[in-house]
Amino acid sequence: MRLRTRSLLPSVVAVAVLAAGSVACSIKSADEPAGGQGAASAGAGNGKAVLADGSGVKVALVPGGAHPYFQPWKTAGAEAKKTYRLGDVTFDETAEWDQQKQNNLLSTLAARGYNAFGVFGVSPTDINTTFAELKSQGMAVASLGSCPSGTKDEADFCLSTDVELAAYKAAKAAIAAMGGKGKIVHLTGNNVDANTQLRIKGVARAVKESDGKVKLLQTITDIDKDLQTAQRAVSDLLAAKGAQIGGIVSTAYNPAVAAADAVKESGSRAKLVAIDDDAKILGAIKQGTVTATVVQNPVGQAQIGSWALALLQTKQCTMRTPGQSVDSGSFVVTKDNIATYDSARKRKTDRLKQQFADEVLACR
Repeated sequence: MRLRTRSLLPSVVAVAVLAAGSVACSIKSADEPAGGQGAASAGAGNGKAVLADGSGVKVALVPGGAHPYFQPWKTAGAEAKKTYRLGDVTFDETAEWDQQKQNNLLSTLAARGYNAFGVFGVSPTDINTTFAELKSQGMAVASLGSCPSGTKDEADFCLSTDVELAAYKAAKAAIAAMGGKGKIVHLTGNNVDANTQLRIKGVARAVKESDGKVKLLQTITDIDKDLQTAQRAVSDLLAAKGAQIGGIVSTAYNPAVAAADAVKESGSRAKLVAIDDDAKILGAIKQGTVTATVVQNPVGQAQIGSWALALLQTKQCTMRTPGQSVDSGSFVVTKDNIATYDSARKRKTDRLKQQFADEVLACR
């Protein structure tokens, strides 16, 4: 099929900056030789998820914009290309979080011959239109790192953190560190982002389970644009309410880094649970100034996402349930497991591959 390369969605209005929603190790199946020199295989119901020849598949991994969370996608994509012998895997992003600019980039990549796309959509409410357009041109499409808002996903599948569950885990860890009582603050991303609303819901659920022993003092949104914005917000928070705060839950990357610095510098006794595994946060956990962090699995998203996209694009597999959402995993990291959590994350990635083979894909 010759791909059409007309510009995607010319009528979509450019979307303002949205936070990335913190908002990627080689995977081998049991029958794949070391070094990725064999077919990517795993048992799957009536067939096998076997990538016999991925040389014609060119995967594009496209974040919504620049953000540290996506950097592991680069190395994971390169590993997937080597392991599964794909035609190419590229990582490309726009400088701004703007849906129309992302659409234009996707059109450019399609014109260059890329035929499988793993996309973190800028606008959760508009990205389905982009997915449908790509699908109409014969592309395999995955929503990686974030699912569209609402109940329908026009991509083949969504492989993303269950952000409500991750936020719930973070809040439960903070509450436990506080001794089960006190006041907490939730720092998070853009208020209009569907992921942010799910995180707010997850934290609220953990607070509710305390039976009134824990109070949510404040939820601060729209502070993940950049580190400077987050630093100002955290500084103002501690100046105004520092004495009241028993715990801080950050479910966005920049506020987490800012809070780690602020808690240490101010001598605050608040129990901080952050997100992701920034070196500064991990160092603070070792020092005891940060209680825990909840890490995600961008490696698994990019690697398993690329593999599944290749199987779909070659028509060797189809989706059992089109648009299905799969949790890529989240992990609470404390001083006790800081040396071993990445092994747990790799095991989760292995299980994701088996899950796709056994439950998500239907292969011939």
